[in-house]
Order: sequence, then structure tokens, then C-alpha cells
Amino acid sequence: MNKLTLFGLCIVGFFMIVAVFAPFIARYDATQIDIDNILTPPSRAHIFGTDSLGRDLFSRMVYGARISLMVGFIAVGIAGVIGIALGAIAGYYGRWLDTVIMRFIDIMLCFPTFFLILAVIALLEPSIFNIMAIIGATSWMGMARLMRAEILSLKERDFIYAERAIGASDLRIIARHLIPNAMAPVLVSITLGIAGAILLESSLSFLGIGVQPPTPSWGNILSEGKAVMGVAWWMMFFPGMAIFITVLGYNLLGEGIREKLLKS
Repeated sequence: MNKLTLFGLCIVGFFMIVAVFAPFIARYDATQIDIDNILTPPSRAHIFGTDSLGRDLFSRMVYGARISLMVGFIAVGIAGVIGIALGAIAGYYGRWLDTVIMRFIDIMLCFPTFFLILAVIALLEPSIFNIMAIIGATSWMGMARLMRAEILSLKERDFIYAERAIGASDLRIIARHLIPNAMAPVLVSITLGIAGAILLESSLSFLGIGVQPPTPSWGNILSEGKAVMGVAWWMMFFPGMAIFITVLGYNLLGEGIREKLLKS
């Protein structure tokens, strides 16, 4: 494992620990309003300062990590299930089924993902659950293509012919032999996809159509800081750096996994 991959793994591990142990790490209630400490700069009492309602920014950042990472993991989990299933079916059965699925993927890729999400959110309530579902439902196409390509190669191997010879069902062959052996490139896509989902959620929350206040997420904290950027630099700096470092960590980890798989 090279140094950059290890650095990315440390970043990912750090923010996961912060998200899991948020109630123990946060020093204050993330939604507690304190009108006597509005827009207080970083100090011993509030190490990241306070926001325009006097809420402790460090506590909101800690709980925001939980929300942002949850969105990333669940959204990519949804995308993974859809992409892996459709890619495996298309690659294994081929013929007209492969053609239909691949043309559907081509149609999905024609739509700009961000604007497609905006259009769907305009019809639905902008809640955290809708955000996770929408991001997942519009991010599976790359995984499906990777899975299909691997299945096309693997299904002609001798061990698959042996499984067919002993009467194994298609479901058993796909689930127990093909998908596990085809997961390597998909795993890289999943790792990079988490970074993309976190960045996308932050963008939506920054625009006011993602996770809604008072629930803290890095994107809506950044959006709140936009109005007071001239007098409260910390409102933009800390959430912006958290998003940047987290996305960097997942990208470094994904690239490390890719290099490891290429060498093997």
C-alpha cells in the first residue's frame, strides 16, 4: 500500500469514526440556539466558532459528517444493487435482453445527472431519504457497464461450464460465481462513487434542495455561511474543507485500490 492510499484510508477512517461517535464527540447540542453567542469566532468555548443562530459550529460539523456519509453510503448502496443486478443480467443472458438494458443505460447517460436530480426533487419533498434514493437511482450506469464487461469475460471460463454441467441454476451461477469474481472494478467504482455522492448531496444542500435545516449537513452549513461570508469566514472555511478532505480521501483510496487490482 503506497503512502497516498494509506493517507486516503486514514482520512476515510477518521471521518467514519467521527460520524459513528458523533454524540460523544460533539460538545453541544447541534440544534441548540444561543442568541448571546451569534457569529462568535473560533475560541476555546467554540473551537469552530458559532453560526448566525449561535449554534456551535463544531457540533454541527460533527453531526453533519454523519448525515453526509450516510447519504454517500446509502446512495451508492442503492446504485450498486441496481447496477450490479442489471449488469450481471445483461452480461450473462446477452442477446435481446442485453440490447434492451444497454440501450436503457445509454438513454440514462444522455441526461445530465445533476439536472435530472433537480427535476425529480422539484416533484418530491426535499428530504434526506428522497435525496439518497434519487442519487442512487441516477448513479448506477457506470457500475452496470463494468459488471457487464466482467461477466462477458467470466461466463466463458471453464469453471462456469463445469457449473452448468452439474446442473447449477442460472441464479446460482450468477450470484455465487460470476458476481463475486467480477466485483474488483466495481469496488473501485463504488469507492469513487461515495465521494461523488457526498459532493452531490453537498451541492444540493447548498442550493437549498437537499437536507433541510435544522438537520445539519456540510452542504447546508456551507449555504448558511454564504450570507455571512464577509464577517464570519469560519462558516465557509470549515465545511468547505471537510467536503474537500473527505472527497480527496475517497478518491485517493479508490485510486489505490485500482492500482492494487491492476498489479494483481
